[in-house]
Amino acid sequence: MNETSTTTAASTVKPPQLRAARIRKQSIIKFVILFVTLAFLFVPLLAMLIFTLRHPLSGRWSAAPWIAIFTGNGESLGADLTVLWQGLGTSLALSVVTVVIMLLLMVPTMVIVHIRSKALERVIEWVATLPLTIPAIVLVVGLGPIYRWLSADVLNTNPIWLCFAYVILVMPFAFRAIAVGLNSIDVKTLVEASRSLGASWPKVFFRVIIPNLWQSILSASFISIAVVLGEYTVASLLGRMNLQVALYQLGQSNSQISTAMSLLALLFGVVLLVALDLISDAMRKSKEGK
Repeated sequence: MNETSTTTAASTVKPPQLRAARIRKQSIIKFVILFVTLAFLFVPLLAMLIFTLRHPLSGRWSAAPWIAIFTGNGESLGADLTVLWQGLGTSLALSVVTVVIMLLLMVPTMVIVHIRSKALERVIEWVATLPLTIPAIVLVVGLGPIYRWLSADVLNTNPIWLCFAYVILVMPFAFRAIAVGLNSIDVKTLVEASRSLGASWPKVFFRVIIPNLWQSILSASFISIAVVLGEYTVASLLGRMNLQVALYQLGQSNSQISTAMSLLALLFGVVLLVALDLISDAMRKSKEGK
């Protein structure tokens, strides 16, 4: 019996040569997958960069589109950059307002529901993630009459009021980021300990819970900014100006400048993600140091 079990165990152990071959095969497969993924991501970006530097008709290489963006003068290329700066300013303002409204709406609600009711938390999760299943054009069909009423009777046609629609668009991403932070800490224990020591609810929220959710709040904010800067459908169909609508209009007169500005917007999104990673590492190291 012992000899049989020993023989079986020995047969299941692979020789070092087979293990090395298997590891080498896995490394090759990983390299191929990584190469294909990077090519899928970076080849279109490289094509866009070449398009901004090489004139499509004459084939002449020039950095004039980039110079026009950084100098703010596109008249020599037949482009009026006033629309671009207007759209960029509107999108940046929308990003700030949208993030503020989203945090004021979602953070207190999710914290209270997380403490009080798990069943209600699942309901809020379903409501928050529902915009992912609804196409943007369908949202515009529903939001159109509301914005018509707001523009005519309550507010005005200023693009800043798109923030209400954008809060709906960023809600699924913000909810998931904040939910990860709430699930990573024992909120109930922190609240009960703070309350037993005499802390009021505002102190518990701002002095105990929020410091433990900073990383998740930053994640939700940065993702929301990226979504707002890249949104086109809602603003276009509602007849409002933002960065993407401005890029589309600018592309009618000079597609090279429009493409160059699109690359800068993508670069800004990458910078946000890198900043999020650096801030998260710094916060984690500071906690470990304490």
